[in-house]
Amino acid sequence: MTPSPPTAVVFDNDGLLLDTESVWTRAERDLFERRGLEFTAAHKRELVGTSAGIAGGILERRLAEPGRAAALIEELNELVVAELERGVETMVGARELLHALKLRGTPLGLVSNSPLAFVARSLEIVGFGDRFDVVVSAHEVAAPKPSPDPYLEACRRLEVEAGPEVVALEDSPTGVAAARAAGLTVIGVPSLEGIALDEAHEIAESLEDAVVARRLVL
Repeated sequence: MTPSPPTAVVFDNDGLLLDTESVWTRAERDLFERRGLEFTAAHKRELVGTSAGIAGGILERRLAEPGRAAALIEELNELVVAELERGVETMVGARELLHALKLRGTPLGLVSNSPLAFVARSLEIVGFGDRFDVVVSAHEVAAPKPSPDPYLEACRRLEVEAGPEVVALEDSPTGVAAARAAGLTVIGVPSLEGIALDEAHEIAESLEDAVVARRLVL
């Protein structure tokens, strides 16, 4: 039997669709350097894909500033918005993949733990502002990734049943866990060396990988 195309495809943003992880990394490095500290690859792996609440706790510990999680996240958000305006690139294969799915008429969603304003601006910069039928920030739901809430909300807005017929693409363990918890089929596309996406149903090296084309029936 010929496999059926997914009922919808939902993308993560940072590090999966757009190279905004490098934008976050520059902002995170600036945050550490302001305090005379080095921002390491281990710090990056610890932060990637996390919600603001979890990231704030990590920053409190790493910067030795207890009780300042909210203030540190606010400072980081200001830095990352400034970095974003310097430009951002799409990940390899992102533009072509979105075009193919849009041409076929596949419902498309985007789900991110980042603030909605950051996501919207990053999509606008690369010309993806009209590519998605729904955009969901974890700030809009009860709990961020790794909770399934953001993915369940995306499926609700897309008017499709959350289940294995919906494919999610993620680059972080946090995102993979969220999509799995929502019952979706998950393709893991690691964006950082040393990040394991063991819970993903399949692993692709990039959005151009044959694994992606086969699973999305393209």
